[in-house]
Amino acid sequence: MISQLMFLSRNGYHITVICDPDSNLAKELPKCIQYRPVAMNRGFEGIGMFKSIWHLYKIFKVEKYDIVQYSTPNAAFYSSIAARMAKIPVRLYCQWGIRYVGYQGWMRQLLKRIEKVTCQFSTEIEPDSHGNLLFGRKEGLYSSIKSRVIWNGSANGVDTKRFDIHQKEVWKAEIRERYGILENDFVYGFIGRINKDKGINELLHAFKKMNEKANNVKLLIAGPKDQINSIEAGIYEWSKQCKNVIYCGYIHEIEKYYATMDVFILPSYREGFGSVVIEAEIMGVPVIVTNIPGPTNAMKQDVTGLVVEKGKIKPLQEAMEKLFFDQKLCDEMGRSAYLFSRSHFNQTTLWHYILLDRDKLTNRRGNIRNAQ
Repeated sequence: MISQLMFLSRNGYHITVICDPDSNLAKELPKCIQYRPVAMNRGFEGIGMFKSIWHLYKIFKVEKYDIVQYSTPNAAFYSSIAARMAKIPVRLYCQWGIRYVGYQGWMRQLLKRIEKVTCQFSTEIEPDSHGNLLFGRKEGLYSSIKSRVIWNGSANGVDTKRFDIHQKEVWKAEIRERYGILENDFVYGFIGRINKDKGINELLHAFKKMNEKANNVKLLIAGPKDQINSIEAGIYEWSKQCKNVIYCGYIHEIEKYYATMDVFILPSYREGFGSVVIEAEIMGVPVIVTNIPGPTNAMKQDVTGLVVEKGKIKPLQEAMEKLFFDQKLCDEMGRSAYLFSRSHFNQTTLWHYILLDRDKLTNRRGNIRNAQ
């Protein structure tokens, strides 16, 4: 996202980044972007919550920003209240996911109420997928007047220079050699947080079935372990012992990992958009996603990949089998995936649409702008 902020800065905006104290981020930010650390704890602990809101309010009151933009559940909740109190004219909620969707009972009702407050105190809401836009309107979170999706969605698009399909074979050979993956091995891949809500239980169960049917399949899992207790102990232990399941941990050069995959899988329960889907597609990799808002907007069903029912093992297994046994279909979907991602989610194009939107919201085209 830093590159997007630099683009806005080059186009006349004075940018301030406000977030939890992060020394690494502070070092990475260029001089043209100001950094203001504010402690914002996860969860909704009373005293900490009020401290965060008050701290944000004082900053907003002094700086008098033309627009305050926020995302993620807690930061958005705090910022929407503080910005309303400080009478910031444009309060933009970038709704990159709807947290309460993954909960039931009283917790779902509480989180939905918090989401409603955030939306009510925002003057504009911009979900990063058309699926979540329709869901939010249907749920009564906001009206059509104050909500929209920029272009085709996603928070930042896909960088075609970084995700260079012309380097695919070189990167593929590099990663396969690193992990001892043979040339004729068929690699399923997942990139993201390793927890229940990402569909890891279903993925491991489905792959176990595939592993029993074919001896040349691999499952490459890259990402930090998060809420490991939410993963079924039995299948998780099996995966750690299985030589065909490869846990890569947190990775930096994700483009190289996409390049080594034959199929990318995101069996998530909830997503804002699913940027990993368009990243896999731009590398010519077909995808399997669950039937939820976000990921289904990041692909074209039966053209760039397959859609399966959320939380179900058998449909996922069947989709994995379909692409394994039909290599022609797999290759065709991979080619279509590249073309679809390049034409619908090009980062440079998205940035220009975002700039036009911010200019319209601030109504100050050609002048110096002040944003947070």
